[in-house]
Amino acid sequence: MPTSPSPIQKKAAKLKRVSPKNSRPKLGALPEWNLADLYPAMDALEVRRDLERADTYSVAFEDEFKGKLAALASGPEAGARLTEAIKRYETIDDLIGRLISYAGLIYAGNTSDPARTKFYGDVQERITAASSHLLFFTLELNRIDEDVLQAAMREGPLAHYRPWLEDVRREKPYQLEDRVEQLFHEKSVTAYAAWNRLFDETIAGLRFRIGGEKLALEPTLNLMQDPQEAVRKEAAQALAKTFKENLRLFTLITNTLAKDK
Repeated sequence: MPTSPSPIQKKAAKLKRVSPKNSRPKLGALPEWNLADLYPAMDALEVRRDLERADTYSVAFEDEFKGKLAALASGPEAGARLTEAIKRYETIDDLIGRLISYAGLIYAGNTSDPARTKFYGDVQERITAASSHLLFFTLELNRIDEDVLQAAMREGPLAHYRPWLEDVRREKPYQLEDRVEQLFHEKSVTAYAAWNRLFDETIAGLRFRIGGEKLALEPTLNLMQDPQEAVRKEAAQALAKTFKENLRLFTLITNTLAKDK
């Protein structure tokens, strides 16, 4: 006499019928960012050239302006002299931003690729070293007396940068002593930035078993919106199971970042 299927067998059969493996459309090759407007490739000569420029320009900027901003602000043609300094700073900041934007987008395209991870880490380290020579600039700007700075901005060209200067000076109450700020900046690659990278790479490497398939995080989260209740439930259970298996690591990362703040 045949026996009727158990509740567990019925559930398994239902999940098989609505399995995302069977129902999800084949998307084929997905599009990728075209970053050629920034740099042609990770190993392009332009990347190495701009990294060297960032180093050279930053050191030269520090040599020319460090310890001199207060005198520039109260001296003759203060507005024009400060404007020149800000424009130099702006040029270097734009170069650094271009490099780190490219490296960050390359890395975000596939955080589990060792070559991209190394490239991002190397660029981040070089940029941190270069920008350490620029750190003094905003710190010194915030030490200029408010009346002196306002007088310099009335002269003309410096007024163009008033919104930026006002934003910078909003940080003045939270500004630390120069050596402490320098230390935090130099250790950023091995401090909070390193923990953020560990989190991103761990998340990218996680796989969630759904309907006999191992999926990455994004497609698993998409299944949480599936019309089939059974699929949503299986996706939620897979997420909970895998996250629980990595709970200790995520707890360490979160607690470390909270204490770092």
